[in-house]
Amino acid sequence: MFENFKVYETTFAGRPLKVETGKMGQLANGECLVRYGDTVVHVAATASAKPRDGIDFFPLSVDFEEKLYSVGKIPGSFLKREGRPSDKAILVCRMIDRPIRPLFPKDMRNDVSIVCTVMSVEQDNSPEIAAMVGTSIALSISDIPWNGPISGVSVGLVDGEFVMNPTSEQRKRSQMAVTVASTESRIAMIEAGANEVSDEDMYNGIMAGHAENQKIIAFIKGIVAETGKEKFSYPSNKPEPEMLEAIRAFAQEDVRAALDTDDKTVRDARLKPVYEKVHQRFDPEYPEQEAKIDECLYLTQKIVVRRWLLDEQKRVDGRGMDDMRPLAAEVALLPRVHGSGMFTRGQTQVLTVATLGSIRDNQLLDGIDEEESKRYIHHYNFPSYSVGETRPSRGPGRREVGHGALAERALVPVIPSMEEFPYTIRLVSEVLSSNGSTSQASICGSTLALMDAGVPIKAPVAGISCGLITEGDRWMTMVDIQGIEDFFGDMDFKVGGTKKGITAIQMDLKISGLLPEMVKEALEKTHKARNYILDEVICKAIPEVRPELSPYAPKMLSTQIPVEKIREVIGTGGKVIQKICAECEITMDVEEDGHVFITGIDIEKCRRALDIVDTIVNDPEPGSYYNGRVTRLMDFGAFVEIAPGKEGLVHISRLDIKRTEKVTDVVNVGDVVKVKVLEIDDKGRLNLSRRDALIDLDGAVPENDISESRPPRRDRPDRDRRPRRDYDRR
Repeated sequence: MFENFKVYETTFAGRPLKVETGKMGQLANGECLVRYGDTVVHVAATASAKPRDGIDFFPLSVDFEEKLYSVGKIPGSFLKREGRPSDKAILVCRMIDRPIRPLFPKDMRNDVSIVCTVMSVEQDNSPEIAAMVGTSIALSISDIPWNGPISGVSVGLVDGEFVMNPTSEQRKRSQMAVTVASTESRIAMIEAGANEVSDEDMYNGIMAGHAENQKIIAFIKGIVAETGKEKFSYPSNKPEPEMLEAIRAFAQEDVRAALDTDDKTVRDARLKPVYEKVHQRFDPEYPEQEAKIDECLYLTQKIVVRRWLLDEQKRVDGRGMDDMRPLAAEVALLPRVHGSGMFTRGQTQVLTVATLGSIRDNQLLDGIDEEESKRYIHHYNFPSYSVGETRPSRGPGRREVGHGALAERALVPVIPSMEEFPYTIRLVSEVLSSNGSTSQASICGSTLALMDAGVPIKAPVAGISCGLITEGDRWMTMVDIQGIEDFFGDMDFKVGGTKKGITAIQMDLKISGLLPEMVKEALEKTHKARNYILDEVICKAIPEVRPELSPYAPKMLSTQIPVEKIREVIGTGGKVIQKICAECEITMDVEEDGHVFITGIDIEKCRRALDIVDTIVNDPEPGSYYNGRVTRLMDFGAFVEIAPGKEGLVHISRLDIKRTEKVTDVVNVGDVVKVKVLEIDDKGRLNLSRRDALIDLDGAVPENDISESRPPRRDRPDRDRRPRRDYDRR
């Protein structure tokens, strides 16, 4: 039945890799089923028969579809089926898109769709890597024009050694998680998160991944040689050489004059009449070819910018190759938020706001990997006004998700642990103005906001980008690229990190790949620029983390109790924990391992709740102190509850440092008072003293020895029976 069914096998990072073609999805232009251990991903590549009209870009879409059946889960949504892709799936789509897009013909306008369906997941074998390899195979054997193949590999650093495609256990111990995609000769994509690793370790890890990729590329070439289809032809969208040359000769000087400014607004305003002038001149000569005329103008601008850089070492705004635009940083801009910081680089400006929450504010994840929740969240918003446009807001797109994830990844290594800082942390970066590298400005703004919020980060983090221009064997890099250099250049190499080392990398390319020396130079330049931003901008705006949280931030205390005591703290049907929360006006979260987190606005009420938990878990002992709540009043004293179910008597003689005639002169029901445990009798009843607590804790001086003038009730037989009977009924 399946005449074209083929199976190809190899090993990848020491584990079996099996590729099946010709059995599933036979109506796609190219498809394969990748089995990496017990991880199974099906990839289909499809192209439209005709180009799409009226567009000036190559319409490529990549989808990474996480099926929860792949890990034996039923979706938690109301509909019980998969919905919009998760942020993780979107990030994988972008990671696959970046290395394959530059290898398509730049003048092709046929729609191309890549669908990676995750069908089975073994956590030791990454479905993301299987999908990237499967995409390369599906495109390579299809009839879709594409200059592959590529391969991708994940690189870890475990105990000082580089590990290819680390297992789940190795990933937990790894100092970096770097995904490297390669062509046969060049590095096509880098996506990295790292725990402040050195430039040398990062470079060596990238090159180790590049070497590993060559084995899979050779394997894919063998598959193509046996089953590959002939590539189809397509109508080119390139303007005719005569048209390009005529428009370039007519408009180049005007374009040069328009681009020669450091102000994006001025540049756009200058270019508008140039476009009008060119269309007025050439529309009659090339009727119904407005899109190609615009393409010629785009290519003319690209030629001008690249010639300035390569021939004159001149940047559009007059900077040197390693100079940064003017930088500025501010904190505490918003009075009622928990922390805020604004970072400005030229005409790029990002405001980041930090919000602190309780553990129950953690983000729950319903995905195919092992992570079920996260307590540090970063969101990035890119409104249309930031680039001077009027597009309506329709929620975050893939670009916003990707940029937010990059900024989040850069800060993860410096976020304090749950034990050090038991808060959920959310950062929101609002892009106010965009002219290049807003994701890196988000990293800087995030550091400012976290420090302003009083989050004890391990070290400040900064982000910077490096660009690239190539022509044949010639190439050059430049630091801090603005929008026009990103638009007409060949690379956006983004690096975030501390002074100690790298925490995140993301590399976007418009060419087929980088040489090793290009990677090394980009790392060196971004390291130097990163240190300058940290020393001269961020640490001057806020030298240290604020010693106290904002008065509007929730206060949190934590403790750990024995697991066997959890039931007592929660109580039957949650009655005990609900009573504590209501009485102290706090929220409380009890984890399965015994960690207890108490959150509230008033720190004293949080401490009261913590005392109650401590009292429940640890039986009171004579000489210990508590904050208790008055529950009942008697002529002879007041009953004080120091924890649910644990109540004691404060005799009237022990209510105050002076003689007390009436109990209500000192306390009333509902009052919270400090008490000291004097005695626990043989029936487990507590005798408490407010007087002793005031003397011991507050240094109060008693008027006289009132304990002698009015002895406790047990020494007064004539009043003994009734108090004891009432006490027994409590």
